[in-house]
Amino acid sequence: MTPPAFESLKPIALRPHPHLYEVNTWTWLEKLSARLGRPIGLADVPDSEWDSFARLGFDIVWLMGVWRRSAESRRIALANPGNVAQYDRALPGWKPADVIASPYAVAHYVPDPRIGTWDSLDAVRAKLHARGIGLFLDFVGNHTALDHPWTREHPEFYVQGTQDDFQRDASSFHRIETPRGVFFLALARDPYFPPWDDVAQLNHFSPQMRAAQLAELRTIASHCDGVRCDMAMLHLNDIFEKIWGHLLHGASAPEQEFWAKAHAAVPDLILLAEAYWGTESRLLDLGFSFAYDKGLYDAVRDIQMPDLHNRLGAPVSYQSRLARFLENHDEDRCASVFGKGRRLSVGSLMGTLPGMRFYHQGELEGFSIRLPITLRICADEPADPASTAFFAKILRITKDSVFHNGEWNLLPVTREGDDTAGDLVAYEWRSGKSWKVISVNLAGSASQGRVNFGDRPLAAKEYVFYDELNDVRYNLSADELRSPGLFVRREGFDAHLFNVSPA
Repeated sequence: MTPPAFESLKPIALRPHPHLYEVNTWTWLEKLSARLGRPIGLADVPDSEWDSFARLGFDIVWLMGVWRRSAESRRIALANPGNVAQYDRALPGWKPADVIASPYAVAHYVPDPRIGTWDSLDAVRAKLHARGIGLFLDFVGNHTALDHPWTREHPEFYVQGTQDDFQRDASSFHRIETPRGVFFLALARDPYFPPWDDVAQLNHFSPQMRAAQLAELRTIASHCDGVRCDMAMLHLNDIFEKIWGHLLHGASAPEQEFWAKAHAAVPDLILLAEAYWGTESRLLDLGFSFAYDKGLYDAVRDIQMPDLHNRLGAPVSYQSRLARFLENHDEDRCASVFGKGRRLSVGSLMGTLPGMRFYHQGELEGFSIRLPITLRICADEPADPASTAFFAKILRITKDSVFHNGEWNLLPVTREGDDTAGDLVAYEWRSGKSWKVISVNLAGSASQGRVNFGDRPLAAKEYVFYDELNDVRYNLSADELRSPGLFVRREGFDAHLFNVSPA
């Protein structure tokens, strides 16, 4: 396939309910280098790697961590004794050379020399486009590395304290000497945790800083189709003021939220929000195409069925803009959290719900070692054949256009013989040519109930329900489906994924 000229590339059009694959770019290139016996940057990645993403049916590849890393962030990571235990778990016998800076302490929005160049990034985008895949990159708008050029050239872009503030709480500030004098830049933080010690907090109420950020975002947008926006809710005026108001000295919030301005500045750029604290709707209203559904992840992980049913009862127009995942680089590995016993139920659920279906490098193989983002590589781990086969099956099944262009409906499950129906989730995907019915038992013991289809039209007298997960068939009459409904009984953490056709 001959990719189009880079300058003529247009943003890719995603199908509804797209599949995203997150790649830890540095680690991926290290593993490719070891496998191929030579240094591999983006320009050297074999076409077979891009082909593999297309074969699995991914619509988006998110190359996480392509921007220039911070020398200061690496120094801080090496000096922090709290990192030793997690490094030991991920890479026994690690050496200082294995420690790299955090990808979320961006020193400059240019590709890191280890990763590649603008030209190689553009070439990758063209190769992905030729395979019908979009490219996502990172945008870390809340903070920068301590050695980002802005810290010396534009300290006014940051939240600042005084020398007295620094003396009272040195762990919350970064003292920096610049040609304009000494400044005390606040370290960025999530309000529920201590400050992040390798990043400085940008001042979202500064018009000059906002303008500079929008210029950076326009540059990034010319090289990709979308960006995953780190900690996007921290930009919101009320949240920012709540955290930093004591250091803003009466500065007032801008009239327009930053994300509304960002969407207007790059309207064709697909925005994915890392979102928490119930801010998903607000961010979507401001121009994001998708937002993390951390609430659903928590409900599934903790088997909170009332919360889960409530979330799946939301309008499908809203759910279609949520990113559903079982792991990402901020969460523990799916294999560790859910174990082999729950893989079938949670994997079937997250892989067939409306919204962005979000997969993480190593998830498909069932890896259990979580890689700290400041390590270049983790210990070798054999793939779990059962995990690989299961996710390959789910990805193959969900290539069907009905999972992208069909109509989704949550189906009520009523009691049948006991009180376990509430542990089941059932829904359907329908189009003119295809009908899928999914039923998942998210509890650890057997559950049963009747799946009700309401007044949905049933033209045939009998239907074949072929379970694509378990390779079994059931013949059911239309009369039974109408009343009392489809009887479902599943053992703990089991699922049905039916292809339904007239007998």
